[in-house]
Formats: sequence, structure tokens, C-alpha cells
Amino acid sequence: MRLSPEGRLIFLGRALRSFAFGWLSVILALYLAGRGLSAAEIGVVFSATLVEDALLTMLLSTVAARVGPARVMAATAPLMALGGLLLALAKSRRALVAGAVLGTISPNGQEAGPFAPMEQALLPGTVRSGPIVWVFGWYNVFAFLPAAAGAGAAGGVFGWARAGGVEPLRAQGWMLLAYAAAGVVLTLLYAALAARPGGSRPVSAARPGALGLGRSRPAVLQLAGLQGLDALAGGFVMQSLLAYWFHLRFGTRPEAIGALFFGTNLLSAASFLGAARTAERFGLLNTMVFTHLPSNLLLLGVPFMPTFGTAGALLLARHLLSQMDVPTRQAYTMVLVAPEERAAASGVTAAVRALAQACAPALAGLTMAVAATAAPFLVAGTLKIAYDLGLYFRFRTVPLRGDEGSRPAA
Repeated sequence: MRLSPEGRLIFLGRALRSFAFGWLSVILALYLAGRGLSAAEIGVVFSATLVEDALLTMLLSTVAARVGPARVMAATAPLMALGGLLLALAKSRRALVAGAVLGTISPNGQEAGPFAPMEQALLPGTVRSGPIVWVFGWYNVFAFLPAAAGAGAAGGVFGWARAGGVEPLRAQGWMLLAYAAAGVVLTLLYAALAARPGGSRPVSAARPGALGLGRSRPAVLQLAGLQGLDALAGGFVMQSLLAYWFHLRFGTRPEAIGALFFGTNLLSAASFLGAARTAERFGLLNTMVFTHLPSNLLLLGVPFMPTFGTAGALLLARHLLSQMDVPTRQAYTMVLVAPEERAAASGVTAAVRALAQACAPALAGLTMAVAATAAPFLVAGTLKIAYDLGLYFRFRTVPLRGDEGSRPAA
């Protein structure tokens, strides 16, 4: 796989942004609690942040075909700096909430804002050799590993500051300023990307339709609806909820849970590259569905295991497969639509997923009451299997464009 200079800038921005999001995820909830917000209020703020990000993504994706995805990213990156500054320097409760909701922040250490959809729209045009699914596989590796590194670095810095006698809120304030600085660097990086000849493609002179989509609108909306179902299902088995479930069910200590999640994360990262190789042989849609289905069957079996060891082993096996649909899903969306519709299609699907994920804090609260039972796993697994089957039977005969255009969707 060879990338153009624009592609390398996209990868650099992805890695820096993911590191910053991972860094923020360690301290954000603790900082808001230290500033006087209750657990319920923090949950509401996080939900509001996710909704705001989803709406902003959908809005900006409709204009990206006109102004260029790179220009959208360069204009949005300052919101990261604004969020960090407002959170760090806010004197009032209102300013604190405004920084959390209006600034581009990530409550869960994962992607936030319109950056990923814009990057995904540009990536196919930066591939100089090799199938585009490989670029999406590495693109996710460059998100996952820096996010883990950012979380680890933040934990180390915070521990060092506390050992040095620095008050927690003061240390967290410094770390928020570092997050704001990352937003400034990203702004400069995306401005450089927008200035390059290929940095703002695809750009269409045609007048976009509703949501920035043309003839592909029905297919994209159906795809987005199915992906929303998948994201909603994921809200029942968030990592924090799984940690609590293992504690209640088996009395598992945090050290063992942390080791388990370290393993699941490593396997998920490895699966991104495995997905690219599998998709080359079996096709994007087949890889998405027929790796995701068995992972969901494994998820259904986790609560019925008699010990932490067996339940953890099943969860590890699940994560070897469960993320293989991520790069293939992103590549599939890009080859489903015309180049000028890529930013809008990626933005709409990402926004719908984010809106579904915005229900996660409330869903987590509802399922906490039965976290030691099989209920969260059964609901999540069943909904995800419904997503897989719906995806396959709706899109298995749909032709794809670009490098995949001569082959059926499967």
C-alpha cells in the first residue's frame, strides 16, 4: 500500500487526534465531578456532547462536497482547542458545560466530531497502489494504538503530578490545556492539507441534494439506519458496563479486568489488518457480515460461562472477530457511492451511529440493575445479529463503484 503526501497527512492527523481523545478520556469525568457535577449531570453532559457532535457532523457533511473535506476539518479543529480552554479556564458552571458540549471532545476516548467522515472521504483518492480496504485497515490501527497510548500517558502524567503533591483539579487543568494545544496543532495540519492540490477532493460543482446526497440517498439512508441499530446494540455492552458486570458476577478485581481489556484491545487492533486480507479474498460485505455474526454468537455465550476465566476467554475470542467490520464498513461506504458523495455518505452514517450511541449513558443506567444477569448480552447480541442479517439481505446484490465497481457488493 502506497499513499500520496495527502494520505500521510491524514494518517498523522488521525494519530494525533486519537492520542488527544485517549488522553482526555482518562480525566474528563473526574474533572467534571471535581468541579461539582453529579454523576447524573455528567451523563447528561456526555449525551448532549454526542448529540451535538452528530448534528454538527451531519451539517458539515452536506457542504463538504462544495468546499472540500480538508477545509471542513481545518475549520472544525479549533473547536478542540476551544473545548479544552473553556474546560480548563471556566469559572462558572455554565461555561464549564458549554466547553464540554460545544467544544469537540470525546467522552469515551473514541472518535468525535466530523473529522473521521471527512478523512474517509479523502482516503480513497490518496491510495497510489493496493486495494482501498488496506488503507482503512491501517487507518484504524493509527487510531486505536495512539488512543491507547494517550490514555496510558495521561494516567502516568496524572499519577506523577499527584505524587508530586499537585492538587488533582490543577493537574487536570494543565492536561486540558495540553488537549487544547493539540487542537491548535491539528488546525495547522489540516490547513496544510487543504492547501495541497489533492487535499480538498472530492469537490463537486453540482448542486447537492438533501443531506448532500444524490442518487445514492436511499441506499445510504438504509445503510445508516442499519449501522445505527448496531451502534445502539453496542450501548448495552460498553467497556465500563462490562467491567461492572464482571465485578458483580465473579467478584473480579480491577487488575484482572484491566488485563482482560488490554487483551481485547490488542486483538481488536490486530483484527483491522486481518479484515483487509479477508476482504481481498471474500469481498467487503461478506467480510463485514460473516465475521460479525460469529462474534455476536460468542457475545451471547459470555454470561453463561461458569468462571471469569472462561467468560474472559470467550470475550477475547469475540474481539478477534468483532472489529473486522470496521475498516470494511468504511471502505464499503466509500465504494457504494460516487466520489462527490463520499463526504456526505460518511457523514450521515457517522452521525446516525453517534446519535444511537448518545443513548448509551441512559441505556447503561437501565441495564446496570440487571448487569449480573444475561440481559445486556442477550439484547446486544440479538440486535447485532439483526443488523448483520439486515445488512446482508439488503445489500448483497448492490453493485459497487471504483476499484470494486465491477464486482457485486458481497
